[in-house]
Amino acid sequence: MSILPSPRFVAYLRVSTQKQGVSGLGLEAQAQAVEAYIAGVGGRMLATFTEIETGKRSDRPELTKALASARAQKAVLIVAKLDRLARNARFLLTVVEGAGEAGVIFCDLPTIPAGPVGKFLLTQMAAVAELEGGLISQRTKAALTAAKARGVKLGNPNLRAGTPDQARAAAAAKSRQARGRAADLSPVLIEIRAAGVTTLEGMARALTARGVPTPSGRGAWYPATVGRIEARNGV
Repeated sequence: MSILPSPRFVAYLRVSTQKQGVSGLGLEAQAQAVEAYIAGVGGRMLATFTEIETGKRSDRPELTKALASARAQKAVLIVAKLDRLARNARFLLTVVEGAGEAGVIFCDLPTIPAGPVGKFLLTQMAAVAELEGGLISQRTKAALTAAKARGVKLGNPNLRAGTPDQARAAAAAKSRQARGRAADLSPVLIEIRAAGVTTLEGMARALTARGVPTPSGRGAWYPATVGRIEARNGV
């Protein structure tokens, strides 16, 4: 009797720079979903590629690396959630076709197989999601336009420019954003420390080399910035 080889996987994880790493969207949750799926099928993880980038962008360096790795090793590209990859049908189809012969698996859609049948089903689902998103946006804009025409003042009246309420709300939102950003970066910093980099200067250089965006989205990382992230994560 011949023994079938264990399925091999290349993982792709992504969080948006604008998101707060809420439940189900953080890097840690994605990694856990991927690991659970691979363990369930007796598979083996070959590599993990982590992207911190908005889902609206199609030029994702880490995704490009993940696809190349999957093709080269004839491994399945595994993604925790479909919306972590794309909500655009055309982009999704490009990724599915570029994954190679082993195909793509989504942990939140475990019954959809890799291969031509799976590609067809995923494309249809993405097309429906894209249509639904467009219709929701269209209805929202129409409702706001109608409300303005009736003289309705939009927005929270307690958050007008220059009021204490607005200042407190803005400060709270900024604090939540900073905490969410720190939580999203925690797995990346853990990987860097595991590689033997322990100083803030070394971590800053490693983050810059990986192309991880800074909190401002511009320039290189500084040790002080890394220190603030570590402090927010309780390290």
